[in-house]
Amino acid sequence: QVQLVESGGGLVQAGGSLRLSCEGSALPFGNYNMAWFRQAPGKEREFVLGISRSGSSTVYADSVKGRYTISRDNAKNTVYLQMNSLKPEDTAVYYCAARFWLGGSWEKGAMNYWGKGTLVTVSS
Repeated sequence: QVQLVESGGGLVQAGGSLRLSCEGSALPFGNYNMAWFRQAPGKEREFVLGISRSGSSTVYADSVKGRYTISRDNAKNTVYLQMNSLKPEDTAVYYCAARFWLGGSWEKGAMNYWGKGTLVTVSS
């Protein structure tokens, strides 16, 4: 079955960087737009960034513009999230998600597949 597996989470000090990876299996990766969401304790899961199936187009939430970058390598079935200048409020479980390229919006209800998430903790 389809799997999305995130890795790279951990504990980092404020101002530091982390790089998350998400590898997909059992799906035609190049036919899917990919996204990262996050869910902080006690909060709703929120969209962070998205990238088109070719990687030519990206979308960012205002809260991470200039600090986070999304990229993908379709040959490796992998999408990446580079996080710089991390803040304590970035602490959350980060989820990778896939949406068929003909699908609708970047809303969480539009995603077809989800990973199980990886925890990022930013200490002050």
